[in-house]
Amino acid sequence: MVSATTLNLASILTQNARLTPDNEAIVGAGRRMTYQELDQASNRVANALVKLGFGRGDNIALMCPNLPYFPIIYFGIIKTGAAVVPLCVLFKANELEYHLKDSEAKAVFAFQGTEELPMLDRTKEAFDRVDSCKHLIALENPQADAPSIEGITMFSKFVGGESPEFDTRPTEPNDTCAILYTSGTTGQPKGAELTHLNIFTNVVATHEIMRSAPEPQAEGQRTMLITLPLFHTTGQTVQMNTGIYAGNRIVLLPRFEPKMTLDTMAAEKVNYWVGVPTMYWALLTFAEQNDYDTSSIAENMSAAKSGGAPMPVDVMKAFEKRFKVRVLEGYGLSETSPLATFNQMQRPSKPGTVGQSIFGVDVICADDDDNEVPRGTRGEILIRGANVMKGYYKRPEATAEAFRNGWFHSGDIGTMDDEGFLTIVDRKKDMILRGGYNVYPRELEELIITHPAVSLVAVIGVPDDRLGEEVKAFVVLKTGETLTEEGLIEWCRSRIASNKYPRFVEFRDELPIGNTGKIFKRALKEEIQ
Repeated sequence: MVSATTLNLASILTQNARLTPDNEAIVGAGRRMTYQELDQASNRVANALVKLGFGRGDNIALMCPNLPYFPIIYFGIIKTGAAVVPLCVLFKANELEYHLKDSEAKAVFAFQGTEELPMLDRTKEAFDRVDSCKHLIALENPQADAPSIEGITMFSKFVGGESPEFDTRPTEPNDTCAILYTSGTTGQPKGAELTHLNIFTNVVATHEIMRSAPEPQAEGQRTMLITLPLFHTTGQTVQMNTGIYAGNRIVLLPRFEPKMTLDTMAAEKVNYWVGVPTMYWALLTFAEQNDYDTSSIAENMSAAKSGGAPMPVDVMKAFEKRFKVRVLEGYGLSETSPLATFNQMQRPSKPGTVGQSIFGVDVICADDDDNEVPRGTRGEILIRGANVMKGYYKRPEATAEAFRNGWFHSGDIGTMDDEGFLTIVDRKKDMILRGGYNVYPRELEELIITHPAVSLVAVIGVPDDRLGEEVKAFVVLKTGETLTEEGLIEWCRSRIASNKYPRFVEFRDELPIGNTGKIFKRALKEEIQ
């Protein structure tokens, strides 16, 4: 029996495939796909998965950069009723193994990668260690020879001969649609279970915000450029899902590079772009140093949005002046699908704030007893609404801790003014925000402590003009052991994603210890203030 409240997120694609089948949906990697072509390609994936017996209640992993493969497989998975588990393309084999095991993924799609970033090799190494994951499907890189490895199914063969027609499986609004991994406050990464309703309501609210931006000068579809990784919640929902829902034309770049991004903005007449502050800084710096002509970009750009870290006000003003576009800041987390607050077009922004709560979302700053603090007073940011995840996968205790008294506890500290504009002032989490990416010290500390020469380690973030924060490790060596800064950095770099390993190492005879016997990180941070 199908519920009257059946909802599957894939309807955002199938609806536009019916209404505007010939409109371009995806541009990237030399490929241009219409909405009909994208819908049919995802149907072939869904049919192949159903033949393997997958559907509602199953989790399927996807590791792919910003290529047309990503939306094709993403929507193919959720059309079956299964949940998609997007994975960071920078993960090493041990990280992939953990995520495949923890998510109980029964299959994994992995891009072949390049010589510099051998994604498939790493995935195969992890796959071989995970008994519960039964299928590895390789996404061919057209610029490299297709591998011939036992135990791997090539994507072209996987979908070959499959029908382009598929009836999307009914799912309940509270069924899990995606599992996005985040470390939260402590320990190993946890999977935030986002439901079809969570993501859909966030998509609709985000679309309403974008709709209020000025119309582009040219008639027709609006064009959105995605340089943030699609495995990240912002690229995935604020951009890809919202863009598909709106019937936009989505341009994908596999990586952010200033000249390539600016050239693409101009050539594809981009109307919307979302970046982290370091990307804004890079574009502005490149344009100024190379006297880059931004006039055509300014003619088409309707709005630019920033998140992931506080935007320096000077950078924002300089970008707005040169590109003649309004920059809007927002705030959210993987657990909130992600958007919770935003500066919006309907009223003047307050630079330095992340705006007001979006439609259907309540946000307060609270004390340790979850009571709202007076306006202008620091407190932990608490959030509730249809956008908030249903919990951490297989972690009831962590879920209960996060949802105390009916609110999701963000772990971030903020202040709210009399008009409801939120400012992020600190982080309760022991987290480093490096260039818009979260780096969790405990994860890195647990790696470094396994080095045979290391006795004790503490990892903190140190100020960095370009990235906001950089990763630094304070290390105590075992008696009689020797190790160089370069040696430890290289050791870490070979074992953990490139956005996580420490760029600075300082060796010490001892580390400050607090009254409870724990390393007193605050003392280390105060030394470098």
